[in-house]
Amino acid sequence: MKTLKIGTGALTGSEISLGCMRLAGHTVEEVAQLIEGAYELGIDFYDHADIYGQGESESVFAKALKTLPIEREKLILQTKCGIRPGFFDFSKEHIIQSVEGSLKRLETDYVDVLLLHRPDTLMEPEEVAEAFNTLYDQGKVKYFGVSNQNPMQMALLNKYLEHKIMINQLQLSITNTTMIDAGLNVNMENGAAVNRDGSVLDYCRLHDITIQAWSPFQYGFFEGVFLDNPKFPELNQVLDRMAKEKGVTNSALAVAWILRHPAKIQTIVGTTNKERLAAICKASDIVLSRQEWYEIYRSAGNILP
Repeated sequence: MKTLKIGTGALTGSEISLGCMRLAGHTVEEVAQLIEGAYELGIDFYDHADIYGQGESESVFAKALKTLPIEREKLILQTKCGIRPGFFDFSKEHIIQSVEGSLKRLETDYVDVLLLHRPDTLMEPEEVAEAFNTLYDQGKVKYFGVSNQNPMQMALLNKYLEHKIMINQLQLSITNTTMIDAGLNVNMENGAAVNRDGSVLDYCRLHDITIQAWSPFQYGFFEGVFLDNPKFPELNQVLDRMAKEKGVTNSALAVAWILRHPAKIQTIVGTTNKERLAAICKASDIVLSRQEWYEIYRSAGNILP
């Protein structure tokens, strides 16, 4: 498993992260087997959120980890906050309370990374800065980031933050490529030229903000998986052919496509099947050529100008 530098490089983690959203409902033994398998594959980065399973995902992770001979310090634990029933909340009070809850459920004194989950239009950046400073000074959070934010939202936050944003977690897959499309269709009048993300890909690269890709196998907004899906015949034909040529699964190839981008994007995979996870992690050993990368991109229905 290759590693990458997160943000400005103060933190280094595996280029594939295990997303823990679906841990709720699994037994401690099942989760322990998954964590052990992931760790053996070289995954040291684990992505949580306070809302995953209403907190159960964090709790069962902690219980499972206690049964394993893996030191807490060997893992990078990331959690997210800010989503509440019916609204978003970046208030200082909620951020701190959310982290306290996550620490209790994860049975740890600190999380390595805290992300703000979805943009709160009522955000007061000065208040967020106070919350981050408090959590950092208390040793409860080491690094900070956001999720699903555009460049201006990050710039506004960073104007007030002492502890700058190191990560932006964004939806990215072969079939969800808006952050890439606009950069390829500059000065065009087609739909792909519409800049929906504020040049977030380039902004993050310019400002040393690591992009984390969530839902690397999904199309739309949780509409389904594109792999082996008859809605995407050409894409799957290309993926299956290349996967066979390289001796990997189509899921590994889909992740390798993301990892190939020079932005050094960390990919979050949410499988709870350790055999499938092992197959996916072979993506770290694949290097796609420029021609292969564009062939996959075009097979998803994208037309180059």
